[in-house]
Amino acid sequence: MSGRLTNSVRVACLAGLTATCAFSVALIANQLLVHLDGDYLRISVPHLNFLSGKPLERLKDGATVAFVGQVSISQVPNAMVADAHSVARFALSYDIWEQQFSVTKIGERPESRRTISHLTAQAAENWCLDNLTIDRSLLPTDRPFYVQLDLRSEDPRDTLGIIGEPGGLNITRLIEMFSRPARSAQPRWLLNNGPFRIADLHKGLRG
Repeated sequence: MSGRLTNSVRVACLAGLTATCAFSVALIANQLLVHLDGDYLRISVPHLNFLSGKPLERLKDGATVAFVGQVSISQVPNAMVADAHSVARFALSYDIWEQQFSVTKIGERPESRRTISHLTAQAAENWCLDNLTIDRSLLPTDRPFYVQLDLRSEDPRDTLGIIGEPGGLNITRLIEMFSRPARSAQPRWLLNNGPFRIADLHKGLRG
């Protein structure tokens, strides 16, 4: 009986260790990384894979799927009010014959509109995140700061309000949208990291 109990305990411990390792890997995979690239702060999230589930199904059915993203800088984690932010809308489509993605970015200004095509899913995801940048001049130089990514699949009910005139984003509506929780069926990825100091980022250190 004691032998069986010992074996059961070993199995339970192994299962617990495996679950812990899997949880740790998931945390590492979704870690928000931050670095300086010239005049801009850029982010990346290894293996985020937001092109999955229902958004991916809709893309492969021929629909255009949009994501809205915001990177913000604040003095405390999970702050409701940001010291600086960058927002963008990414409209994605899928070529069923070439099995590749196209992305159109709409930023705060109409001239920031950009389109890129012939991308794999991972390349499209990376391109979206790489185009959520914050000007280095907006980063605090005398105190630590936190970086937050809020990425959401766009709800069709928000689309008309998000696109402003003449072709840029309606920043007021976007800020309002990001200030409220995502709708129940709206995929969302919310990641934070910090504190950072600009001197450390200058040295090439990443969060």
